[in-house]
Amino acid sequence: MRSVSELYRLCRDLADILAVRDWCRAHGVKLRVLSGALSGIVDLAATDATTTMLVNVLVSVGQFQRDLQNELARDGLAAAWAQGAKSGRRPRLAQLGVLEEVRQAFRDGASIAALAREHQVSRVAIRTAVADLMPDRPERPAATADEPQPVRIEIPGKIARHLPNTTTWTTSNATPCGRVAKSAAVRATSLHVTALPDVHQALLAAAAALGGEGASPADRKAYRIYADRLNNA
Repeated sequence: MRSVSELYRLCRDLADILAVRDWCRAHGVKLRVLSGALSGIVDLAATDATTTMLVNVLVSVGQFQRDLQNELARDGLAAAWAQGAKSGRRPRLAQLGVLEEVRQAFRDGASIAALAREHQVSRVAIRTAVADLMPDRPERPAATADEPQPVRIEIPGKIARHLPNTTTWTTSNATPCGRVAKSAAVRATSLHVTALPDVHQALLAAAAALGGEGASPADRKAYRIYADRLNNA
């Protein structure tokens, strides 16, 4: 004997119920529902004509009710969407009650990053709140062709480890593949640095000793790789 509180906790539709009845009959298991319209039937898996008819009728009515509820829910959502309503969770800024404040600050020139930090939300939340205002913001002037642009170059590890010993430089624009110690001594396999070409040229010049005659083959190879990457950037 197997008992369930409600039939729809075990089955989702008529096909599931019929499949469960077949399984119970095949394994010699009696099935009883403790509540609902089918609670008066001692064994829902019984094969007699009366039980089969009652189960089919009552389950079909229950399935019709569920389908009708789903249909009404879909119609209600469609009507709400047609009127401009949006489904889902309210935006975070609306929950905090600062949506209009953020929009006004954005109109006044506040950046998305600054607004995100101020209200402790993600930048995506800010962009969503001001999406309709963004096309009206003045575009930043494009860089002129003569103005040098920063380039991102991967510096070989041997060069990166050599640089702190020969020159003073910052890793604020660097993303190490390995670890960077607080003393700025780089212990990395390689180092990705975004800087102006002149900065890269200065770093290459500071590591010139690795490209000289007294350097090891591995050091000369690392120096040559960095120089080639800089020339091709």
